[in-house]
Amino acid sequence: MTHILAIDQGTTSTRAMIFDADMQITAVAQQEFTQHFPASGWVEHVPGDLWDTTLSTCQDVLKEAGLSASEVTAIGITYQRETTVVWDRATGTPVHNAIVWQDRRTADICRDLKAKGHEALVTDVTGLLLDPYFSSTKIKWILDQDPTLRARAKAGELAFGTVDSWVIWNLTGGARHVTDATNAARTMLYDIHKGKWSSRICDLLDIPMEMLPEVLDCAADFGVTDAGVLGAEVPILGVAGDQQAATIGQACFEPGMMKSTYGTGCFALMNTGGMAVKSHNRLLTTIAYQLDGKPTYALEGAIFIAGAVVQWLRDGLGIIENASETQALAEQSDPAQDLILVPAFVGLGAPYWAPDCRGAVFGLTRGSGPAEFARAALESVGYQTRDLMEAMKGDMGERAQSGVLRVDGGMTASDWTMQFLSDIIGAPVDRPKVLESTATGAAWLAGMRAGVYPNMQDFAGSWARDRQFEPTMALEARDAKYAAWNKAVAATLSV
Repeated sequence: MTHILAIDQGTTSTRAMIFDADMQITAVAQQEFTQHFPASGWVEHVPGDLWDTTLSTCQDVLKEAGLSASEVTAIGITYQRETTVVWDRATGTPVHNAIVWQDRRTADICRDLKAKGHEALVTDVTGLLLDPYFSSTKIKWILDQDPTLRARAKAGELAFGTVDSWVIWNLTGGARHVTDATNAARTMLYDIHKGKWSSRICDLLDIPMEMLPEVLDCAADFGVTDAGVLGAEVPILGVAGDQQAATIGQACFEPGMMKSTYGTGCFALMNTGGMAVKSHNRLLTTIAYQLDGKPTYALEGAIFIAGAVVQWLRDGLGIIENASETQALAEQSDPAQDLILVPAFVGLGAPYWAPDCRGAVFGLTRGSGPAEFARAALESVGYQTRDLMEAMKGDMGERAQSGVLRVDGGMTASDWTMQFLSDIIGAPVDRPKVLESTATGAAWLAGMRAGVYPNMQDFAGSWARDRQFEPTMALEARDAKYAAWNKAVAATLSV
């Protein structure tokens, strides 16, 4: 048995993949699920949809690969982070829809905590900033909706989990309530320095610790699937949040190495080794991965809207039918027009952390059309990435490596977008041969734990580059474009 089943559950779809003994993908199954927007700035998922699509894609990919579950060595899991589920331990029934990481409904809770001077404590303990992005205020909001829920949680009747915990609970038939250190580090309840849940933060938010999952390494024994779920008992041996899994899949194992993943949002991580670097530029200090009880830390910058800006061109404006059309449109755009799109549809993430600001377009003329909007949308991703890299270099100084950025995710298939990214950050951009870095990271964790995949050093040595994009834009042009972006962001924030 040398097959690994990787589950990659994102914000808009669930995918299951089979990896062979050489870590090559041999089968893929994917299923989208519905996003729910009950109010402005609110984003929810039906927890049952997350589980149902996980189960169905696992069944489909096994069928496509011609395998039975008994022929799978282990399962590796990677999931959207921060998305919050609370469910009844006895029945497995969620008490509320899952509140998605993008959701901004707890902005007032965060504002109140900041006004009372609690952000310094939160940052010192968790490495995070007080923002609706994280799980803790979402849990508080759910418990606040019904006066009986907090008492039930205190009595041990309710369980909280990010999506990995929720799905593992279902995969194991309710036998295991667990998470890994990378997902725990994104809840704003976990002490990343002591490696345990923080009673101080839980008390601050009135969240009973009885509802929290057990925290394990990224490669650990998370349980076995119930035989009735997939047809056999299969060990779950690897778990990491999606961005940390991508960091692992990109083999960013040395301090100073950087990766950026372009999915619905964009998330850039820089490995800082065994040192939890405190950011002075409003980045996050987080856990990149934890193996053998030892955490490796990272600086992270989160952009809420990356690939989602292309979805907006399609679904909101209706100027494209498929995401692949944006490159051709951008190439046709009028270079004399300097349209700038600030895609703050759900606020701005790092380094601004402005949950209430909304998107804006600058530089419109009578000649602005679909081509110019497409170019501005793609360029907005490059500008936001530069924001993050400037902040990371400011925090790391000489400890940052050469500045080469490893990239992955759906948007990296666009050569135009990657070239602009290289131009605007003024550094090489490396696109790997295997773009499925997130699933690869999860698969490697499980396969390494099972003894069928190589150790960290050998795995890093196998990383292969598809193409390197090098900057060709003149320094003067680069600085002028970035200055215009900063001016547009400042104007957006001032509204």
